[in-house]
Amino acid sequence: MTEKETKKKSIYLVVTSTGTGVARAIRVFSRMPYSHVSLSKDASLHQLYSFCRNYTITPLPATFNTEMIGEGTLGKFENIPCEIYKIPLTDRQYDHFEALIEHFIHCRKRYSYSVIGLLMVKFQIHWKPAKKFVCSQFVAYVLDECGVALDKPACLYSPEDLRYLPDAQLIYRGELNRYYHDQNETMSYVSAVSQQFN
Repeated sequence: MTEKETKKKSIYLVVTSTGTGVARAIRVFSRMPYSHVSLSKDASLHQLYSFCRNYTITPLPATFNTEMIGEGTLGKFENIPCEIYKIPLTDRQYDHFEALIEHFIHCRKRYSYSVIGLLMVKFQIHWKPAKKFVCSQFVAYVLDECGVALDKPACLYSPEDLRYLPDAQLIYRGELNRYYHDQNETMSYVSAVSQQFN
């Protein structure tokens, strides 16, 4: 059995571009179309995991957070351009991913957002303080810990870089709320059909 054949599970990488002032500034500064990146356990994107603001009205303080589409910052905008990538994992890799996410959930107060990290990523300076991340560094760190191939240190990754990971398979490009709505409609339909036959 090949390594590819053993990758029966997947996680999902979501790059987005909201209309916040900070997001607009990052896009101008980076000259890239997307300013934020998150991870999800499944294609429904029921929960997203990333480093971002704690409160909708202000960019700081920020740390590890669970994001919900339609709530918080993601609930402020009707149009959120996005790309969604599927990353296949083995059972062992997926279990490790879940353990890492649980760690960040339970230990989130130990971590904070690295404002200086934005500059370090922009200028590709290899500098990584303990327990500080920007969103793309966090995503790259988790992928690296799970054994997903990276072509440079996790602390140097931008949202743009993550779009071109060798293992990343683009499954959707469009508007985030529409994708989420369509996913939920499909799941509701499948559930209703399943109940009719049970």
